[in-house]
Formats: sequence, structure tokens, C-alpha cells
Amino acid sequence: MAILKIENVASGYGAMEVLHGVSLEVEEGQIVSVIGPNGAGKTTLLNTIFGVLKPWKGKIYFKGEDISGLPPEKLVRTGIAYVPQQPDNIFPSLTVEENLEMGGFIREEDLRPRMEEIYELFPSISNRRKSRAGDLSGGMRQMLAIGRALMLSPEVLLLDEPSTGLAPVLVDALFERIRLLNEQGVTIFLVEQNAYKALQNSDRAYVLEGGEIKAEGDAREMLEDEEIGRLYLGRR
Repeated sequence: MAILKIENVASGYGAMEVLHGVSLEVEEGQIVSVIGPNGAGKTTLLNTIFGVLKPWKGKIYFKGEDISGLPPEKLVRTGIAYVPQQPDNIFPSLTVEENLEMGGFIREEDLRPRMEEIYELFPSISNRRKSRAGDLSGGMRQMLAIGRALMLSPEVLLLDEPSTGLAPVLVDALFERIRLLNEQGVTIFLVEQNAYKALQNSDRAYVLEGGEIKAEGDAREMLEDEEIGRLYLGRR
């Protein structure tokens, strides 16, 4: 079952159309990635799904309901969370704990049990609860950003370039946590510049280039595809 469905969506900024009739589906329980070159429209796609931008045409469905153009504050209540690119994904002047509290701002029950679950998932930030978020390393900031998004227990997590700026060992650790999170029942939809890592850790994938879907399929099969390897994975 497609928990998230995008149908013939066009979107952009001002008078510039960036997405040209994009259609894709995210099945419940999967990790689905979008790869492609810089300027392909990947971030625009996420911003349109999450209501930061309104689609010029087309429809976006979440669990069969039309959510096209709904603002972010309403979407988080439906079960969708979004982690934008660094450095805009945390509150640097607040502590780790305060960032998580901000993530759970609409929860009426005690936040502490959920916070402890987040600390268990991301032990690297557990020991830094009272530290200022702006003083964390890049990897810890990304873990905190994801943890903050998880405070409302979303069904779908949107991730924008989660590995940007991270050392290779931290990229491995990040994707390990993403897989663990998915095993716990969260559907993941991510756009990622590191195409190899994205395909290696996804169930399905799409190639977005020039604002259009150029290819789609099983992520592992795409990882072995010669043309995709040459165009997007740096193979010769």
C-alpha cells in the first residue's frame, strides 16, 4: 500500500518551475530514496510534499487523503515529519533536551518517555542532554535533528540530504540508525547526494534530473545498473 503518493506534481519558486509533472509512490514500511545531480529539484520535491511550497498542479496523497498544499503545522499532526538540510534543522542556542522538547510541542502527554526512547536510539546525544546544540559535532547535530522530528512518532519521515558534510564513518553510523528506525516501523523517504549510500540502504529509488523522474526501480538493481552507475555513481 502506498502511504505517500505524488501524482503529476509541478512546483517551483516565483515564476520558475522546478518540478515538471513528478509522480512517485512510497510504500508503507519501506525506505525510498531520490537521487540525482545538484539542481535536479530534490529539495523542492520535499518542500512541496511538506507544504513549504504549494504544488502548482497535481496531487499529493497521504494514506489516501489529499494533503496537497496543507501547511507544515497541519502535516505534522497527520503523521509526517521533515528533517531539512543542515544547518537549519536544529535550534543551536537551545540544549539537546530543549530541542527534543520543541519537537514534541503538540504532545499533551509527558514527553519524558518519548525522549528516553530517542536517547536510546541515538546514544551519542544521550550524554549531551544539557549541552548547547550548536556545540555538537555535525554527526550529533544530524542525530539530534532526526530525534527531534521523531518526538511526535511520525509514520513517515522525510530526510533532505542527511549525510551532507559528514565524515564517511559518520555516514555509515547515520544510515545504520535510519535502517534501525525503519525496522521499528517508520517509513523513510529521503533525497540524498550520496547516491551509492542511498541505493545501498533503500528498498526502492527514483532518479530525479531536470525536475523529472528519469528512472525508478528496486534500489539494489539500480545499484548494479551500468548506466546509472556511470551517470550517478561515478563508475566508468
